[in-house]
Amino acid sequence: MTLAEKIKTLKAEIAVIGLGYVGLPLAGAFLSAGFKVRGFDIDPRKIQMLKAGKSYIKHFRSSLVSKWKKDGRFHPTADFSKLRTADAVIICVPTPLGEHREPDLSYVLNTAEAIARTLMPGQLVVLESTTYPGTTDGELRAALEKSGLKAGRDFYLAFSPEREDPNNKTFNTRTTPKVVGGYTSGCLEVAKALYDRIVETTVPVSSTKAAEAAKLLENIYRAVNIALVNELKMLFDKMDIDIWEVIKAAKTKPFGFQAFYPGPGLGGHCIPIDPFYLTWKAREYGFSTRFIELAGEINTRMPEYVVGKTVETLNARGKSISGARILILGLAYKKDIDDVRESPSFKVMELLESKNARVDYNDPHTLRTHRTRKYAFVKKSVPLSASSLKRYDCAVVLTDHSEYDGDFIARHSRLVVDTRNLVKNRRRWGHKVVTA
Repeated sequence: MTLAEKIKTLKAEIAVIGLGYVGLPLAGAFLSAGFKVRGFDIDPRKIQMLKAGKSYIKHFRSSLVSKWKKDGRFHPTADFSKLRTADAVIICVPTPLGEHREPDLSYVLNTAEAIARTLMPGQLVVLESTTYPGTTDGELRAALEKSGLKAGRDFYLAFSPEREDPNNKTFNTRTTPKVVGGYTSGCLEVAKALYDRIVETTVPVSSTKAAEAAKLLENIYRAVNIALVNELKMLFDKMDIDIWEVIKAAKTKPFGFQAFYPGPGLGGHCIPIDPFYLTWKAREYGFSTRFIELAGEINTRMPEYVVGKTVETLNARGKSISGARILILGLAYKKDIDDVRESPSFKVMELLESKNARVDYNDPHTLRTHRTRKYAFVKKSVPLSASSLKRYDCAVVLTDHSEYDGDFIARHSRLVVDTRNLVKNRRRWGHKVVTA
């Protein structure tokens, strides 16, 4: 039976490598479609929790994982030798930046080496991790072909960028269109057939490079426009103009304008990182991506702006930042999730503590900090109440979780630095609330 026939009859076994915010929902989509799925991860805690029928992602319900366990078609494991039984292997591992903002493909290449050790003729390998154009046909293919098998002849190779948006109430894995590019036309045909079973719309493109570039364009578009409003926020602050009022007015135009919103910096695995994959690759062609790099510079310095605004506002009230008690509201990079990847809250916390401030945080979705690639804070979320707010010299709003009541926070805080427009009626609170 060919792979295409196995896919059509739901007899193909799917392997998903990397069971994080992208891989776990993807595994769920294949399970919902009726496939058998093996989930691979190097984190033993994740494997143990999944085997126990529990989720470690807050917006991804444990009841769903428990159902998978009962169905008997989901097999989480850290034993990569079991890849040999899979018909399709999908890579969903991180692609972070190095110390000097250079692409770090170590997770992808280490995964490729593991796949190569068991790669079988007829298997499909798909990369979903965001990367620069040429990675799939270049580094990934070369690593896989160390098996002795040739892409496009002995096994299928494709790229299909993830478009996961944690806790999005409107779009999920199934309803979000899926871009797919193949190393050859045959590779594209098989990869498209696979994704056709789990998404409503597949978008085939001419090559893996085109698919890789499409993903970068999506995130660069957001990064550049967010940088624009961040820069305008800093300018309008000096001009005593409310950026949030300006955006509200501008978006009444029914054409030619899309609203983007400022914040304390960029978070998540995509927007703060992906643009730099293209700027790095562009240098190989002797091309300077000045527009993208400028956007990156503006967005990267926003935590410093927030801290500077906090220091300035405290000073105006006769309070030094050294020894000041600061409460950060929100650790996640966006509202109503527990995802803290690349969250600017960590940088703000680091900068404040470097100035000898005493910093705590509250986040209803992240009750304790975890070690990340950059930070090693050991903190627990403190309770949020009228009495606790009064103990701090300043509350800094970095994430506008739905649980946060802006008026309540303003009423009981000595000072609020608001980066998310959480406190809507700022005039009511006068100089007690400042935007940053």
